[in-house]
Amino acid sequence: MSGFPDAENTPLLIINKSDNDGLYRRFSKPQKRLIVATISWAGLIPFFLSGSFIPSIPQVAEDLHSTAAIISLSISFSTFASGFGTLFWGTYSGYYGRRPIYLASIPFLIVGSLGSALSMTVPQLFLWRSVQAFGAGSGMSVGSAVIGDIYRLEERGTALGIFLAVQLIGPAVGPLLGGLATHYASWRVSQWLLCIGSILTFILAFIILPETSHPGSKGMDKVQSGNRRRFVFINPLKSLWMLRSPVLLMQSIIGALILLTDFVLWVPLPYTIGQRYGISNEALIGACFLPSGLGNLSESNSSFAVCSYSWGTVGAPIAGRLSDKLLIRLRAKRGGKWVPEDRIRGTEFGSLFLVPVSVALAGIASRYIDGIPGIILNLVALLLNGLGVVFVLAPVGTYIVDVFQDKSAEATAATYGMRIFLAAIITSGIMPCIDRYGVLITDMLSASLAWVAYGMLIFTIRYGDSLRAFVDVGFSTTQPQ
Repeated sequence: MSGFPDAENTPLLIINKSDNDGLYRRFSKPQKRLIVATISWAGLIPFFLSGSFIPSIPQVAEDLHSTAAIISLSISFSTFASGFGTLFWGTYSGYYGRRPIYLASIPFLIVGSLGSALSMTVPQLFLWRSVQAFGAGSGMSVGSAVIGDIYRLEERGTALGIFLAVQLIGPAVGPLLGGLATHYASWRVSQWLLCIGSILTFILAFIILPETSHPGSKGMDKVQSGNRRRFVFINPLKSLWMLRSPVLLMQSIIGALILLTDFVLWVPLPYTIGQRYGISNEALIGACFLPSGLGNLSESNSSFAVCSYSWGTVGAPIAGRLSDKLLIRLRAKRGGKWVPEDRIRGTEFGSLFLVPVSVALAGIASRYIDGIPGIILNLVALLLNGLGVVFVLAPVGTYIVDVFQDKSAEATAATYGMRIFLAAIITSGIMPCIDRYGVLITDMLSASLAWVAYGMLIFTIRYGDSLRAFVDVGFSTTQPQ
């Protein structure tokens, strides 16, 4: 490792030193909060989509005359579709802008939700859930780019934290609502609710969301005005070429390994907690997901009130706010010199302790501890995991936007797309691994991979400059003032 200089000493970025103050004054603070509220709601849908479906898997399998293992594969299929959607919509948002892409992607989500609710066979369910997830794919990549468009460097972590936090309501509350719908009515009810929620999302985006791309930065701004009406084909996989940069590739892998711990706890939950402790009520199984959301809960912050509603700040905003403060403090300590990797220094506790230890605790409790104590320990594990995951993913997501201000949508799409693809591949093996080796070994494998992610984070912090310099894919930012 001696060939790599320390990132603290040689920050390498192409800095745009033009007067950028006006770029972040185009929208007032209330407007920014309203924009964040809108894109956060749009970003919540894909997480709610997967979360609400998990408790209903046994009923879906019975209704469609299939097995739980087969129906569980629909999660992997929809995850792949979401990853492709992330790449597709993120790539096109760099050319056409953010607002048109939201308005183009949400109809896919509406139609996919309608088709899922009406599915009568397993192939139909797989098809429509894939359409649904494809449309939802714009939520993460384009939403993160919007945050980068409207917030300055030292404010961005908090805003992206709030954006992520609202999305995490999906896997926390989605299973409960999906479980209630499944137990008292049918699994199809949650799909109808997703359809209605998607229609509301389209209406909000149409009425509220402005174009946030920096003036002159869209691809269509660089072509002759007479050609702007023509559809331009852009390879949606093009942004993956950016992953030839080691720093971007490593962030994708880190995100996938951290996110995997969520899936390891969530996907088999109806069978781990459900069968292990004799819980058959889908609503109660859905309620078991709440600690994962509570792991994100914290205090109230009225400064982000939108339309008389108070934002409930959660672990993700706290992680983002801490990363902002850490970046500012370390930059001042160096006399104003900015090192992007300062943003992710605050991830160490979550990646070293909270994430791996929580999933290991769940495996030990499920294997060895019976009755109420076992249930309590599993819920504590979900609580710690929910907290740990956001303390890693929120700063990592902001770090990507920081070093890719000019191509934030494409970089986020590449990173999230690869993360989702990797998570989908690994997730498809969760149930077979549990069937063959048991919950304990499966959870310990996931914990080990989370420690690998911690090692990669430490490597990025120390050698981030050299990793960025190894292959220059156009790292840039707007100089903080």
